[in-house]
Amino acid sequence: MKMLRRKPNRLRNYDYSQSEYYFVTVCTMSRKEFFGDIKGAKMEPNRYGKIVERCWYDLPRHYPNCSLDSFVIMPNHVHGVIVIGNTAVGDGFKPFPTHGLSEIVRGFKTFSSRKINERIFGNDRFQWQKSFYDHIVRSEKSLDLIREYIQNNPLKWDLDRENPLSKNFDLDHDRYWKEVYHQVEENFV
Repeated sequence: MKMLRRKPNRLRNYDYSQSEYYFVTVCTMSRKEFFGDIKGAKMEPNRYGKIVERCWYDLPRHYPNCSLDSFVIMPNHVHGVIVIGNTAVGDGFKPFPTHGLSEIVRGFKTFSSRKINERIFGNDRFQWQKSFYDHIVRSEKSLDLIREYIQNNPLKWDLDRENPLSKNFDLDHDRYWKEVYHQVEENFV
């Protein structure tokens, strides 16, 4: 029996522990809405959403080379910008451990799912989807567009590709990102 191979999610030969801004999206398993509801174009996190939010903002305590930028929690996913900053250390001093993007996201998923599952009774278990989406932010303009996207995500929930009730999510979501990537590419040509 031939096994299907998964498409690699990360860039080949790219060091994801480099000092960069990284835009990430992490989804719940099967896009199950676990974290709250959008009401009046505003996200209202439930107790599980608040756990995820606390775990996100706690990441720099666990990973000294990590800081955080924009973030939003949605009913079944999160978007955020993780900043990895590695500083050189002079003679005789030990540098902070260098953690890459996958390790930081793995920690976030582990910490948050453990805390959520401690509060769930019965057979239901919370799980994140395997892997995550990432985009290396390569310009200030791109970072500004990503911040705007994150901030406006609750406003666009009805069109969001992660919303299982959205009727036309692909159309508007893909147009938006095509425009973002087109503008980014223009900056590098």
